[in-house]
Amino acid sequence: MSRLAQTAGLTDVQQEILSTVRDFVDKEIIPVATGLEHRDEYPQQIVDGLKELGLFGLMIPEEYGGLGESLLTYALCVEEIARGWMSVSGIINTHFIVAYMLKQHGTQEQKETFLPRMAAGEVRGAFSMSEPGLGSDVSAITSKGVKDGDEYVLNGQKMWLTNGGTSTLVAVLCRSDEGHPEGTAPHKSMTTFLVEKEPGFGEVRPGLTIPGKIDKMGYKGVDTTELIMDDLRIPANRVLGGVTGRGFYQMMDGVEVGRVNVAARGCGVAQRAFELGVSYAQQRHTFGKPIAQHQAIQFKLAEMATKVEAAHAMMVNAARKKDSGERNDLEAGMAKYLASEYCKEVVEDAFRIHGGYGFSKEYEIERLYREAPMLLIGEGTAEIQKMIIGRRLLEEYRFQG
Repeated sequence: MSRLAQTAGLTDVQQEILSTVRDFVDKEIIPVATGLEHRDEYPQQIVDGLKELGLFGLMIPEEYGGLGESLLTYALCVEEIARGWMSVSGIINTHFIVAYMLKQHGTQEQKETFLPRMAAGEVRGAFSMSEPGLGSDVSAITSKGVKDGDEYVLNGQKMWLTNGGTSTLVAVLCRSDEGHPEGTAPHKSMTTFLVEKEPGFGEVRPGLTIPGKIDKMGYKGVDTTELIMDDLRIPANRVLGGVTGRGFYQMMDGVEVGRVNVAARGCGVAQRAFELGVSYAQQRHTFGKPIAQHQAIQFKLAEMATKVEAAHAMMVNAARKKDSGERNDLEAGMAKYLASEYCKEVVEDAFRIHGGYGFSKEYEIERLYREAPMLLIGEGTAEIQKMIIGRRLLEEYRFQG
């Protein structure tokens, strides 16, 4: 174990889970990640290994076949996995957000139908809010669900769907005006629909098309797609929680978990970048000594390590707050904002330490340099986090004039 990013107060079970995951990352992920990433190849063997470890059921309650662990345990596992390869953490993140939303908001029938198979990794989750024209402005979505007898008919186009091709259950946010009079606030007329589908691309069920993978700068291996609904028919019992108009709140609850996850990814990538930088600095010689002995490089290493430590502490705090049942949007926003910004800075410093070799695809840091920017925009941009933080601070510190 490294000296940095330690977490106090973990149980023996938590320590054992983390030790197992770290061992898996060191043996099964790090040696193959860069090759898979350069080929943009889905890491099937790694995913199968995570299934065997039971990680797809980590936060799913024991009564549904999961391990019933906390958000903190999950976030620390994500940190370890992202240290190996961030794309793998993306594969389990969307799965977990959907499982969490089902656990918190699903009907008993929905929980019993999906959670045991999700825990086993047989059903794989993805969730979909964003659309081509709106980015972080979720209240402006135009995808619509209209009631027709015992079914809803869904139409619209969704964007940036992580696991869009490989998933078999997608939680899709749509506008649903049924029962909500004209003039209802946009966020009160949204519904989350649970859409089952076959894995793959093209028309994966009547009325539902996953066109293909979006070619990305980084975050490769995991499939990011669009989702097109054209008179897609969904039974009424697949409205999450059984009641329309709750979708926005359900999704935001899931995104709070997602933001802790993105913070954890930032922590993991930054840790790996630090490890690569501190190792390379002791091997590379200039002017007759290792560059680690030059003060300029020591200053970089000091700043990098401090950022790794600070981001980890904030991420752990946000996870513990959610686990305690308290509202954690302020802490999750702060952790996501700080961890993603620090991750970018630590990766860039490690890249600079590598000099010209950092630009070569032979060195792992080249991959990290392309992966870090995704964290600045995933689960809400840095600017959105600052808006959330600012608004919450003004609520907490309201001027009593």
